[in-house]
Amino acid sequence: MDSSQAAATAVTGGSGGNGLISQANDTAAVTASDDPKQNLNQVINSIQKTLGLLHQLYLTVSSFNAASQLPLLQRLNSLVMELDNMVKIAEKSSIQVPMEVLNLIDDGKNPDEFTRDVINSCISKNQITKGKTDAFKGLRRHLLEELEQAFPDEVESYREIRAASAAELKRLAQSQSILPNGDMKVKSEL
Repeated sequence: MDSSQAAATAVTGGSGGNGLISQANDTAAVTASDDPKQNLNQVINSIQKTLGLLHQLYLTVSSFNAASQLPLLQRLNSLVMELDNMVKIAEKSSIQVPMEVLNLIDDGKNPDEFTRDVINSCISKNQITKGKTDAFKGLRRHLLEELEQAFPDEVESYREIRAASAAELKRLAQSQSILPNGDMKVKSEL
């Protein structure tokens, strides 16, 4: 029995129950939580239950006879209630999926392609930005060399002021839990 069948069995209460008790518990769980992680878990569970119910419904329909009419109706009702539950969960969730991902899924492609493309785009933009930063550093270094030849005393005082300022910023950053690159330190979740 795979996870979708196990989820469906749990929803229908074992062998063909109507799933009313499980549905009532799911609705209570939906109203009790506002945590985004919990909402995501509820969405995942609801999707798994829906997939399990659809699988059971497929099995019931594919071997339909007059005796299987009641289980078919019960499974249809369970599916409708789970879809209703999914709508309630969706109202409380703020999960955002880019339209590009949905379009890829509609086209029958793997949504991981979108992630790969976004990462590759970020890498190329990062390389361009790094190149610009390196160019400005080279320009700054060249200007300082030229200024040092023309105005050695002023450049020396500039470097002293710059070193003092950098030391002060470093002390300030350490006292405020700011990383040297400007990011804030964040406690890791356990």
